[in-house]
Amino acid sequence: MNWIKEEFNVDGKNCIAYMWGKPGYLLLQPVDEHDIEALGEEMDILSAKADEGILFVAYQAENWNDELSPWAMAAVFGKEGFGGSAGETLLFLDEIQNCPRAITALKYFCENKQELHVICAGSLLGVAIRREHISFPVGKVNRLQLYPMSFKEFVIASGRKNLIEILGNWPTDRAVPDLYAVPMKKMLKDYYIVGGMPEAVQTWLDTHDYDEVTEVQREILKDYGDDFTKYAPIKDVPKIRWIWDSIPVQLAKENNKFVFSHVKAGKRSAELEDSLQWLSDAGLITQCFMVEKPELPLAGFADRTYFKVYMSDLGLLRVRSGLSAETILGETGMYARFKGAFSENYVFNELVSANKEPYFWRSGNTAEVDFIYEDQARLIPVEVKAADNTQAKSYKQFCKKYQPEFGFKLSEKNIAINMCEQTTTCSLPLYMNWNVDQYY
Repeated sequence: MNWIKEEFNVDGKNCIAYMWGKPGYLLLQPVDEHDIEALGEEMDILSAKADEGILFVAYQAENWNDELSPWAMAAVFGKEGFGGSAGETLLFLDEIQNCPRAITALKYFCENKQELHVICAGSLLGVAIRREHISFPVGKVNRLQLYPMSFKEFVIASGRKNLIEILGNWPTDRAVPDLYAVPMKKMLKDYYIVGGMPEAVQTWLDTHDYDEVTEVQREILKDYGDDFTKYAPIKDVPKIRWIWDSIPVQLAKENNKFVFSHVKAGKRSAELEDSLQWLSDAGLITQCFMVEKPELPLAGFADRTYFKVYMSDLGLLRVRSGLSAETILGETGMYARFKGAFSENYVFNELVSANKEPYFWRSGNTAEVDFIYEDQARLIPVEVKAADNTQAKSYKQFCKKYQPEFGFKLSEKNIAINMCEQTTTCSLPLYMNWNVDQYY
């Protein structure tokens, strides 16, 4: 016997959990009192044959007909009918992208079985829908896009929810004292290193070892590489890898516009666009498009041929860039340029996770504002500085020309309100990026 056993109670139901190794499989099994005696033997057989760890949870069902049959049915034998508890039943379909028919069946559940609660989860779902030409049941499904953990979520997971609560309503006329600023700055550096992938975050919380976190991140990146081969069209796999490899290099450029000719010598955009779209559909990257004439709606004035590409997770960007934890913690002068790109990627991801749709503004080759987004019929410009120097000629030029009501400068400086031309500008510490809605 090399597994762990634990008994517990959930909503009055007796449950027994067996765990062997690091679980790669979750097995749920309803049992009655006669089955319980054989569970240990069953777990011995499962652990002997499994290629990954197992979490096996058995729970005791009191009335099998009622608890395990969602819809009412007449008795097949005897007098007791079946079910009728669909309203109390949750159907969970995992990795639904592997079964296109299950995706289209969601329309049936919505129209004919509304009393049944259905939750579906899938990785690379956008890729599967495009590849299989799946007819998605539009209007029948509420979709929720899950992103890597944001910095706010990282702070809460680190046991410092109190800092989020304290800073949530912090006034602009009062500097954040070191009592709160120092731990937030430290956790932001940790977040730059760890990122928001759940397994990497959990490893950090368990060990506080940067090397162990990096190993987990490398495994995740290897898994992504395997997914390229498994899910992408064979002819596109090399192109996807070229683009994937070029992203850190393109971010590090002074002008970090994404240039297809920098992906592979001699390759043009027409040859690589589908592969870039595959990475976007997979949720690994996000494009940020240029707006030269910032009018509402921004999406209507975006130049879809001129864009930047950001990675969806900072920790994975760090590992792919070959950036050590020590470099981020020590902040050597040699890291200054890439630190700017890193901070920019961080702010972009935070805005996206806050349901913003960021663009960037550029006026020829003379001026650029890192991000602009619209909120309640207002344009909000955002300038990002990796250090505490908040001088920004382009931001000033934008404010003078378009006179937005409000804007942000995100940097290592403390919180303050200043006027830039006619624009009320909030200088906000990078570690408070999650709270932008509070200040306009």
